Amino acid sequence: MRASLLFQYVAASMVWGASFLFMKIGLEGLSFTQVVLWRLVFGALALVIVSAINRIGLPQDRRIWKHMSFLAAMQCVAPWLLFSWAEQSMSSGLASIYNATTPLMTMAASLAFLPGESLTRFKATGLMLGFFGVLIVLSPWNIGVGGSVSAQIACLGATASYGVSFVYLRRFVLPLGVDTRTIALLQISIGALFMVLASPVIANTPMHLTPAIIGSMIALGAFGTGLAFIWNTNVVQGWGPTAASTVTYLSPVVGVALGAIVLGESIGWNQPLGALIVIAGILVTRRATRSLTPAVSVTTPISVRRPTV
Repeated sequence: MRASLLFQYVAASMVWGASFLFMKIGLEGLSFTQVVLWRLVFGALALVIVSAINRIGLPQDRRIWKHMSFLAAMQCVAPWLLFSWAEQSMSSGLASIYNATTPLMTMAASLAFLPGESLTRFKATGLMLGFFGVLIVLSPWNIGVGGSVSAQIACLGATASYGVSFVYLRRFVLPLGVDTRTIALLQISIGALFMVLASPVIANTPMHLTPAIIGSMIALGAFGTGLAFIWNTNVVQGWGPTAASTVTYLSPVVGVALGAIVLGESIGWNQPLGALIVIAGILVTRRATRSLTPAVSVTTPISVRRPTV
């Protein structure tokens, strides 16, 4: 079980690191809203196939659908729109570095919303280190090198949304005993429905498609949105939200490397330095919580119905 979770953890980090490259390629012929639209549509199709093969049932409890609608908006639609919009004026590598602030945001959300969480000396020190690291990446003394202020703030808004979503998933959804594949299916499918319904208004500009753009959107949807969500939900269930959110430690390495190799992007000295400080801050907070993060126990059964298709 531990080996399986570790594999899923590493696989999700690799796929999500590559996702920033896929988004950047997609933006060459699509609007930022169209990138999110097709990401969710292809992700939902992949999860429908997985669910049909495994004969995964759908929950009848209305609470599940309400919770998943919230997560669809907070963990999918909102942060992906923010990241996609930001990448119009910043490199994919820098966007992936900002994604590394997700555990910091998750820790802050855990302190605010999870019972039993308290601000210890280690947690306070870690949060201060993380904030300092974000400032180094933001480089207020030389703004414009890595992207506009608004684009970088949008990335932080996206990771804050992730942080709230991780904690919400742990506190309200996983204790209900829903299959992780069902969680991923509902979350992505509801998000796709949101974007499809809104597309006549927000995603109606002409598309300029190439094989690279089409391939990037399929990979971003099927792997970065479909399978990776199953893997990540399993890790949240087994390791807890803060530990699971550290998947973004490895994502910047993948994102920066692919951006440099495929797109020829460069980064300033402050960006990797700031990312290392953020990671150091998160490691300090983990020292205080490593032995206090239990796995979720699934105790409440949920009735399901079999797909009719």
